[in-house]
Amino acid sequence: MSKPTDRAYSAYSREALALLGQMIRLGRTERKISAGELAARAGISRALLQRIESGSPGSAIGAVFEAAAIAGVKLFEAGPQSLADQLAATQGKLALLPRAARKAKQAVHDDF
Repeated sequence: MSKPTDRAYSAYSREALALLGQMIRLGRTERKISAGELAARAGISRALLQRIESGSPGSAIGAVFEAAAIAGVKLFEAGPQSLADQLAATQGKLALLPRAARKAKQAVHDDF
């Protein structure tokens, strides 16, 4: 299956990407880290960092998370539990659910 060239994103997704990009840029500038330095530390190109900071939806999520971590942007609130504890709790909940989500089969009406 070929990769779609034009994908429609919801307004919520576009706004969230723009916000995250701005938060990464703000965190980077507050920590006095240049764009080139952050890109080098994250192992990405400076152009990719610019796309991340501009809110481009085509950026790899791993690169976005790494840039956010280096810039000091908290993606998930740790709160009383650590991220590892939250991950374990989520995995426990997932273990209770079925492996796949399937639509309910339509009932066959065989009344003749």
